[in-house]
Order: sequence, then structure tokens, then C-alpha cells
Amino acid sequence: MNNSQRASYNAGEAAGQTKEKAGQMMDKASNAAQSAKDSMHETGQQVQAKAQGTADAIKDATGMNK
Repeated sequence: MNNSQRASYNAGEAAGQTKEKAGQMMDKASNAAQSAKDSMHETGQQVQAKAQGTADAIKDATGMNK
């Protein structure tokens, strides 16, 4: 293998490694985004449940729940 071939091979190796790293970073970013989305959904459900609990408590206190 001459110097030109070796340089070309090394460039190909570096490009492949860079592509793999970029893919890994994209996967991590996607996972982080999904985790944030899941967390927001869970928080929304908790807020909704608390609001429903508050509404029920008000109805009970005012006698509207009977």
C-alpha cells in the first residue's frame, strides 16, 4: 500500500467513524426529546388529575356533587 492509498484509506476510516458518531449523537438527541415529551405528558396528566380533584372538592364543599 503506497502513501496515497494509505491516506485514502485513513480518510475513509475517519469519515466512517464520524458518520457513526453523528448517528449516535442523533440517537441520543432523539431519546432525550422522547424522554422530555413523555415527562411533559406525565406532568400534564398530573395537572389534569389535580384539577379534577380540586373541582370535585369544590363540588363536594358546595353540595353540587349530590
